[in-house]
Amino acid sequence: MRTSDFHYDLPEELIASRPLEERAASRMLVLHRDTGEIEHRMFRDLPDYLRPDDLLMLNDTKVIPARVFSDDGKIELLCLDRPSNTEWRCLVKPGKKMREGRTVTVGGATGTVVEVFENGDRLVRWDREVSLDEHGHLALPHYMGRDDEASDRDRYQTVFAREEGAIAAPTAGLHFTPEMLADIDHAFLTLHVGVGTFRPVSVETPEEHEMHSERYVLTEQSAKRINAAGRVVAVGTTVTRVLEHLGRETEQPGGMPADEQGCSSLPLRLEETEHRGETDIFIYPPYRFRVVDVLLTNFHLPESTLIMLVSALAGREKVLAAYREAVRERYRFYSYGDCMLVV
Repeated sequence: MRTSDFHYDLPEELIASRPLEERAASRMLVLHRDTGEIEHRMFRDLPDYLRPDDLLMLNDTKVIPARVFSDDGKIELLCLDRPSNTEWRCLVKPGKKMREGRTVTVGGATGTVVEVFENGDRLVRWDREVSLDEHGHLALPHYMGRDDEASDRDRYQTVFAREEGAIAAPTAGLHFTPEMLADIDHAFLTLHVGVGTFRPVSVETPEEHEMHSERYVLTEQSAKRINAAGRVVAVGTTVTRVLEHLGRETEQPGGMPADEQGCSSLPLRLEETEHRGETDIFIYPPYRFRVVDVLLTNFHLPESTLIMLVSALAGREKVLAAYREAVRERYRFYSYGDCMLVV
């Protein structure tokens, strides 16, 4: 298997640079992974594909305005993490101007580069706290071809976002409205989406790709609800990565959970406790899913880790055929685009 095996051709005009007026107005391509059958539906039809014992799992991370410019406009910083109120781990452009000891001014506050990490990240220490809400911009994906606007503060955010920390939105969740969620059994986890989600696979063999790591939290209550569900419906690749990371940890070497006496028992998806940590799981074919049964996701970039994840669930040939059909039918692609349901 090679990275180029996950390529498809996409006309640039099908890339959605702005959202639809209504969140739930998107189209939804339905792919039946057992047969390869494709249906063209609307996102509002999602409940037609859900069973009474299904559990919808959502990522409640909240996007922060992490992109900041210096007062003179010459330096761009992307805040990746805040170890303290006056420290940022960040990406900096241009990097040559921000070596150790160099300073930058944002909103009158002065930041000093105190460390340069091996991967090029900078640790910047400020002489006072810098407000991202006041000085920051949303780091919209590069393929939108534009800077953020005031309306993006609302639309590049799910209606259930509550845990601050993401740089990018969990875009499969952008379609939901409170009214729609009120009628669907659902639970939450948190994974703070980082810039690594857009990082291209630059090696020809996917196994050689170095996957990014992201922080997650899953409550004990959500773990119990997952285990009690008939099917787990993951909303997005971020939810899928967390659940499959935890599913691998739960599974014993023999491939089947055991009870306290060591006897094999019914499959237990997750340990029923709070889970908190980081994951760098990279899901690509072939892969045996342990937790996720159904996936709702947006359309992803060619040769990306995300299209590989979807292909691991539905099969590469079926996914690429579905993408070609989506192109023919003029679906809208990527973050603000239409969605795909894999059942």
